[in-house]
Order: sequence, then C-alpha cells, then structure tokens
Amino acid sequence: MKKIGVLTSGGDSPGMNAAIRAIVRKGISMNIEVYGIYHGYTGLIEGTIRQLDLGSVGDIIHRGGTILRTSRSDAFKTEEGRQAALAQLRKFGIEGLVVIGGDGSSRGAQKLFELGISTVTIPGTIDNDIPGTEMTLGFDTAVNTVIEAIDKIRDTAASHDRISVIEVMGRHSGNIAVWAGLAGGAESIVIPEVDFNIEEITDKLEETNKRGKKHSTIIVAEGVCSGAKVVEMIKERTGLDTRVTVLGHMQRGGSPSATDRLLGSRWGAKAVELLASGEPVGKMLGLRANRLVANGFDLLHSEKPAVNLELYELSNSISI
Repeated sequence: MKKIGVLTSGGDSPGMNAAIRAIVRKGISMNIEVYGIYHGYTGLIEGTIRQLDLGSVGDIIHRGGTILRTSRSDAFKTEEGRQAALAQLRKFGIEGLVVIGGDGSSRGAQKLFELGISTVTIPGTIDNDIPGTEMTLGFDTAVNTVIEAIDKIRDTAASHDRISVIEVMGRHSGNIAVWAGLAGGAESIVIPEVDFNIEEITDKLEETNKRGKKHSTIIVAEGVCSGAKVVEMIKERTGLDTRVTVLGHMQRGGSPSATDRLLGSRWGAKAVELLASGEPVGKMLGLRANRLVANGFDLLHSEKPAVNLELYELSNSISI
C-alpha cells in the first residue's frame, strides 16, 4: 500500500489530533503517503483532499477538536454519494482509509469496505458508546471537563446554600453522567438507562437538608430531560433554591487528557499497520483490558455497550 487517507466524521472529540498525528508520522515512517480528507465524508465526496507531511501535524497533539474539520453528510448515505466518494479515492490513488468518529462514521466506513476500500476505524466520541471497546477517544477528557465544572459550581452552591442541577451530554448514553457524577461526588445522577424518579431525588434532598447539608449536586444526562425541567420539579416539590447549569459543547473541547493522547497515538499507529499488511482490511479498533483489539464491522449491528450500572449503584450508595 502506497497511499492512505484519514478523515474525522461526526462530532469532534479530544484526542482526534493525536490520532491524526500518529497516522501521518507512522505512515511516513513506513514509506506510505498520507492524505488528509477535510470535512469528513462531505470532503471525501467533494475531493477536499491534500497530502500531509511531518510539518502538517506538528504541535497538534495537545489541541482539541480536529485539524481536518468534521461534518455529518446526508449525501454519503446515498448510493450516489458513496460512488462519488469512491471515485475521489481512486482519483487520488488512495488504497486505504482511516476513519475517526462514532457509530455513524463506522457505518460509513463499512460501506466503503464493501465497495473494496480497506478501511480501519478509530472510535472517536465523548459518549463512550461504541461496541467492541471499553473506552472511546475523548471520553476521558470530557469526564474530566465535567468534574472540573462540578467542583467550581459546588463552591458557589455551598456559599449560597443552593441545589445545583448540572446538565451533561448523553442523548442515549449515561456514561458521562455516571462517571463524572461518581467522581464529582454528586448526590443524584439521572441517566437514560434508569427510570427517572423525581421523588427519590427530592426525598434525598429533604433528608440531607434536615441533616444540615444545605447544598447538593444533581447530574442530568440530556437524553432524559432538560436540566431546567428538573429544577422546575425540585422547586415545586421542595421549595429549595435550585439553579441549573448546562455544560453543552464545552464538554467536547479543550486539550485532551494524557489518556486520550495515548489512546489516539496507539490507535493511529495500529490503523496504519493494519492497512499496510497487504490484505483487504475492514476493522474497528477498540480497547480491552488496556490492549488494542481489532473487531469486524459486524459488531456494529450488535447491541451498544450498556452503561456501567455498578458505578451508578455505587454512587447511589455513598451519596447519602
């Protein structure tokens, strides 16, 4: 294999640049030309592609986001769009592709593999909800961003004897809420995987209030309901001073943690090694027991990994 491409697709996540850097430098060390495809599958269809050299990826390992930019492409979901993408790959002589992104990005990679393009995916999403891996690129950084916010918000909540509701990302997955809630000492965590019971939350608030603890923190995953709605329900049931903070897209940004920089670097190098093997490749990279694994695309059609309910129950048992 002489030429490979790399693109980032879907939502950005910290660590993507570390992976891009590793792909480019590992490729060059193996005498492989590496081409950056800008703006995800949209850029692939449009041919927004240029060769990357060592300098192209200098001083990016510490940067959040993605230097290749990203997007979501409806056009690529059509047969016509995929054929246009295939034509661009052939035009540039790109024989293999690394796709960094979430579930939808991996499904797109599978389509290209079915069209004869060797493709390896790196799981890049802060939601940590990709089959076949215990960790996704960006999750660790996002959790630490939320924990930092919890610590700061608690300072003000304690000063004003106030209940703080913090809304975090997670439409279909409560991973960020559970991990950050437990590590941040939240009194209650609301996630899509567990039935939402406002009575349990307000009963706990009233009990802690009687003990003399006048401030509490509640973490709400956006997939359940809005943080503002939870505030409204708490006020109606208890009358306690309650405020909401919506963290939003700040959870995706920022300098990646050491964990995400390491993961991105390891997965990036591994992707190049797989593509350079000389055999047709269609793999999803993952992590199990801190060891890199390469799964088949068939895993995409299995159930998504469940949130760690043991951590959820642990938080409930010690947040009293």
